Amino acid sequence: MRSALLEHIGRLTDDDLPAYVHDLPALREHVHAIRTALPKRVELLYAAKANSDPRILRSLAEHVDGFEVASGGELSHVRGLVPDAPIAFGGPGKTQKELALALDAGVERLHIESEQELRLVTTLLGYRTLDVLLRVNLPVDVGRVALVMGGHPSPFGMDPAQLGHCLAVIASDPRVRLRGLHFHLASGLRATAQLALIDEVLTWAEDWARHRAIDLTEVNVGGGMGVAYERPHRKFDWRAFGAGLRPLLARHPRLTLRIEPGRSVTAYCGWYVTEVLDIKFSRGQAFAVLRGGTHHLRTPAAKQHDQPFEVIPVDVWSRPWERPEARDEPVTLVGQLCTPKDVLARGVMVERLRVGDRVAFALAGAYAWNISHHDFLMHPHPGFHHVDDAEVPVGGDAYTPQPS
Repeated sequence: MRSALLEHIGRLTDDDLPAYVHDLPALREHVHAIRTALPKRVELLYAAKANSDPRILRSLAEHVDGFEVASGGELSHVRGLVPDAPIAFGGPGKTQKELALALDAGVERLHIESEQELRLVTTLLGYRTLDVLLRVNLPVDVGRVALVMGGHPSPFGMDPAQLGHCLAVIASDPRVRLRGLHFHLASGLRATAQLALIDEVLTWAEDWARHRAIDLTEVNVGGGMGVAYERPHRKFDWRAFGAGLRPLLARHPRLTLRIEPGRSVTAYCGWYVTEVLDIKFSRGQAFAVLRGGTHHLRTPAAKQHDQPFEVIPVDVWSRPWERPEARDEPVTLVGQLCTPKDVLARGVMVERLRVGDRVAFALAGAYAWNISHHDFLMHPHPGFHHVDDAEVPVGGDAYTPQPS
């Protein structure tokens, strides 16, 4: 943890906790390294669904080629914060209202999920034109990964045999321009697996286009770059990924490749900081009860893992009784919810953990607060703070995100 981040956490009062603390210099450094590692023919879009915090989006804007959104709400949010940024609108189940909003907002690309969706949007075009990518559920083996969106029966995208119906619609409507294909088949891939999948996708895409005499100029392979929660210091190898893309692109010289990472961009910049309210022992097992819980940080419950954390000792103890603690033993860290599923980390060895100490959960910058069940039991929402070396961080920001 950077010293500036630790100092900021130290200035938070108990009443400020729980709190999300975002390290903006670390975020900018990370995304700059990603951009530097990628070949020039690779366009980098940030998937706003991972974390749509305004300060994060504005920090990313100067380093990415645009943003990917998956709802009308995300579209309005991103357009309001970075009005000039290119936006691609993806995701299944787009409503007529959302499609109309996308047209009015001038999205750069619309990712078409089905013939129904394509036909619906043509009824809204009027005199406007639209650039589209057709999302394909390619029947490939993506291996054992955290999330699988394609390669098997799925609500995402279209089977290759269904693409012909969309081509017929596009051929009959000059307002719709086919720019390319979209593939987002899996999440949680390491660099070597991601490269192998992209190689297969690009080869299939060019063969498909050649057989149909289509001028294919763009392929979007989505995101899915893995984040290793069990090894928080092992990041996705962007340098190896970029190096591996260069020979792939050389074999497909007319294609522009787009990627849409989210989790692997912002996960590392976010920390969920809270305090230990109680240390309890039940039949020989130690439990640390924390302020907050999975209603603030749902990631470990959603992914069924132990959220990595650091203990920040607080040596002040003013109570007249002995301070409860666990020492050199496994501890299960739980929240305040009345459910046994409110577990942030299970049976993790700690040297020392005391009531009143603080716990900072790492990798909380993506799919954390924004996927949590905020109002269960009506506990207070966490605070939101941003550490920026260019500023004097006095108490952080008063960002209050809208409930999802």
